[in-house]
Amino acid sequence: MTVTHPKGFRASGVAAGLKTSGNADVALVVNDGPDFTAAGVFTANRVKAAPVLWSEQVLKGGVIRAVVLNSGGANACTGSQGFRDTHATAEHTAAALRTGGKPMMIGAGDVAVCSTGLIGELLPMDRLLPGVKAAAKALAGDGGTRAAEAIMTTDTVPKNAVAQRGGWSVGGIAKGAGMLAPALATMLVVITTDASADNETLDAALRAATRVTFDRIDADGCMSTNDTVLLLASGASDAQPTLAELTDAVTEVCHDLAQQLIGDAEGATKHIAIEVMGAASEADAVQVGRTVAGNNLVKTAFFGNDPNWGRILAAVGTTSAAFEPDRIDVAINGVWICKNGAAAEDRNKVDLTGRDVKVTVNLHEGEMSATIWTTDLSHGYVHENSAYSS
Repeated sequence: MTVTHPKGFRASGVAAGLKTSGNADVALVVNDGPDFTAAGVFTANRVKAAPVLWSEQVLKGGVIRAVVLNSGGANACTGSQGFRDTHATAEHTAAALRTGGKPMMIGAGDVAVCSTGLIGELLPMDRLLPGVKAAAKALAGDGGTRAAEAIMTTDTVPKNAVAQRGGWSVGGIAKGAGMLAPALATMLVVITTDASADNETLDAALRAATRVTFDRIDADGCMSTNDTVLLLASGASDAQPTLAELTDAVTEVCHDLAQQLIGDAEGATKHIAIEVMGAASEADAVQVGRTVAGNNLVKTAFFGNDPNWGRILAAVGTTSAAFEPDRIDVAINGVWICKNGAAAEDRNKVDLTGRDVKVTVNLHEGEMSATIWTTDLSHGYVHENSAYSS
């Protein structure tokens, strides 16, 4: 149930010595066709890592036959040498695939590159390139799980997902546990499908899916330099779903992976869904949800099991969304502790002993709604991001 579940894909994950732990750190996902169409979305950060700049160029050609990924180093803020290293990685990958046990007609321009890890340091190419060659030799039709393990950084578990449809499917792997914020997150995601679809259809489906999944998780308000989400289509099933059908399946996989990302967020003790309803527009609902999700006072209150609705209202008040302060209602885990902008049910009725929390904010301005997923802010998060580089 992973990226190699759809027909036409192989993957691998190997240890190249990039991580001091000795764990797997180089992954490879290969599309064996017959189709090689692709789509992608990338970080909105203006400071983009060299692999992001490279993969954006590759995607303009409309064909991705392979994706090579490494953990143990982001190759971000590394100047012209970092870009040359990314180019060399793509060329080395293509050469290894041209001469491997199942030779492919592939060039560097057909290879997307993804990296994750510490920003500001060059990759150890003397270890990475042999790792790429080893990954090419290790490719297998059941190698998706090993690829998911190889891209982990501070993740505690690998992340895989599949959506099965009649005669075709969508699969995916992801990594990400910190720097999770809107406009994507510190994530690397490879999604595959054995359906047949042109580039425009894939792009429309992927953008629609990420808009309501990856773009709506926010663990810590920090935007990464390396975010990459790729969708590859092999056409190996001969199925040709409609745009709506493909979007539905891709969204299912993206939602599953996004929930795994937020569920594994660094130091998190709470998995919080913030539903904003009664908004005048979807944009208003998203803005309010994101603002509440990113508010440190709200996040620390949940870490302390405190149903502090006053902090939620204060956060809503900083937005430009349409609302009247004396009409807002707030519920936490189904208990409406705020009605019409004032205290309502006894806050002691709210049970926050579990991991899952649902906050509902009703603006009473319209019919639109949106949900943002976030976490609390704990001692564990502070320790993990201050005690060592990651």
